[in-house]
Amino acid sequence: MTVTLHNRRLTGPMAWTSTADTSTAGSWRNQRPRLIPEKCTGCNVCWKFCPEPAITIVGKKVDFELDVCKGCGVCAEVCAPEAIEMVPEESA
Repeated sequence: MTVTLHNRRLTGPMAWTSTADTSTAGSWRNQRPRLIPEKCTGCNVCWKFCPEPAITIVGKKVDFELDVCKGCGVCAEVCAPEAIEMVPEESA
């Protein structure tokens, strides 16, 4: 499997450090994914590559669990139809 992430080609098995069991990433994340629904084809590639349990798929609808999303951008990088964009985290 080959993935391009931040203009670098990554090939082979990949390991990601998970924050799901330790804390909520929403407190330190500086960017978050945003879905552009009209571009989403429901291919589920984003869900497959997400290193956290941060994406859920219901039918063809993608939903982000922002409490565990660490803002890594993998979902946006692997989304062929460019239906996911990374946007700056809103300040509270």
